[in-house]
Amino acid sequence: MTVGRRAGRAHSDVNHLRGEVWQIEIRGRPAIYRLLFAEEGRYQQVLLALEVVNKKRQKAKGQHIELAEQRLADWIVRGTRPTR
Repeated sequence: MTVGRRAGRAHSDVNHLRGEVWQIEIRGRPAIYRLLFAEEGRYQQVLLALEVVNKKRQKAKGQHIELAEQRLADWIVRGTRPTR
């Protein structure tokens, strides 16, 4: 992750999936994981983890991307509500 942090989106393990959803592959000891995330905050300084799945296939499944998009939409709605 340190190398990915330094290289940012240019790192070979970081891929754009759809809209604001990105993925990074994380190599663990027993398996490879796929972390779906979005950049949030005024200067995109926050990486919002939306979904983590065990990588069993070459491409991310549509259902995982859709779930990540739903979670991001929920995050955005909750962040824009006026406080009382």
